[in-house]
Amino acid sequence: MKTHAPNSLHVIFGTGPVGCWTARALRDLNIPVRAINRSGRRPGLMPAEVEMVAADASNAAQANAAAQGAAVVYQALNPPYHQWHQFFPGLQAAALSAAASAGARYVSIENMYMYDSSKPMNEDSPIAPRSKKGELRARMAEEVLLAHKRGEVRVAALRSSDYYGPGVLLSALGERVCGNLVKGKKAQLLGSAAVPHSFAYIEDVGRGLATLGTRDEAFGQTWILPHAPAQTGREMLVPAFDTAGHEPQYTVVGPLTLRFAGLFMPGAREMIEMMYEFTKPFVVDSTKFQRQFGTNATPADEGLRRTVEWYRSRT
Repeated sequence: MKTHAPNSLHVIFGTGPVGCWTARALRDLNIPVRAINRSGRRPGLMPAEVEMVAADASNAAQANAAAQGAAVVYQALNPPYHQWHQFFPGLQAAALSAAASAGARYVSIENMYMYDSSKPMNEDSPIAPRSKKGELRARMAEEVLLAHKRGEVRVAALRSSDYYGPGVLLSALGERVCGNLVKGKKAQLLGSAAVPHSFAYIEDVGRGLATLGTRDEAFGQTWILPHAPAQTGREMLVPAFDTAGHEPQYTVVGPLTLRFAGLFMPGAREMIEMMYEFTKPFVVDSTKFQRQFGTNATPADEGLRRTVEWYRSRT
């Protein structure tokens, strides 16, 4: 059963790909949306009907003011990868405080870094992070659930693996894969081309967050977004290159190459500890979400076709 009244306001902190596609999914449901970023400028993927507000989400007073009137608050903020430890906890705390101040429900987007990935991961998988970033995300996820248990705010958390899709640049299937191939360059795959990895299509992420924000039964729980069946990097490239119109050509960026790149690029340096995701199977089981909400993932070939077409539109 849906929980939103026809004119209830949903407020999104963050206007990156997750924020934009969440706004689009909510507008498809005719829900009023306010989106918050530092500049107040509207990104290209943000619907024209969305109210844009400028606020510094790390400032609790500004965050509280920006969220006033909200029925649901979505935390879609994501600082630069190499600044997670410095900024991420404070951004989350401010968004939680803003939801509580507004008397709103709170929907959080999280990732799979905290789980033991030796087997397909579901909501009941052991919390056993293998990296500093995984430990951080585990602590942050626990803080969200504790806020719910303490009665400060009603919470639903959506977890997903690595994103790809229109608007997604900084990901394993982003600029260095889809961006390269539409330019006629070799795609650069991380870790291995031969191990299965679950990817989350960004439009599905937006729809998943909108689903949680509008369903009573979603709150007080964590949910794993529907993912298409895991494929190897080599398999994922086939529909992408078919759409681009030429044969798959790629190189594999291994740990040594990444370490060298990390001497000059903070983002590459921060990826080193996450390479286990791409050198061993990293597989997601999203059965719970699919059964509860009757939602399936976008097939990978369709998602990759849309992604390549979006990248092509930018050239």
